[in-house]
Amino acid sequence: MLVILMDNQLISPQTVCETCLMADQSGKPRWQSGQLRCGHAIRKAAEQQPDQFECQMGFRVADIK
Repeated sequence: MLVILMDNQLISPQTVCETCLMADQSGKPRWQSGQLRCGHAIRKAAEQQPDQFECQMGFRVADIK
């Protein structure tokens, strides 16, 4: 499940991505094969952290399993 991290909040990507020009046709992040295609990976601080990415708009996206 993808979430957007903001301060101490988890936000659904649909609330942010639906107005983004980089989103897919359904207003969701461009997610394919475990990678955010509209952003880049961020190095983990600890192994137990979820995979994190920074989108082109500057939001931090996490893949919580």
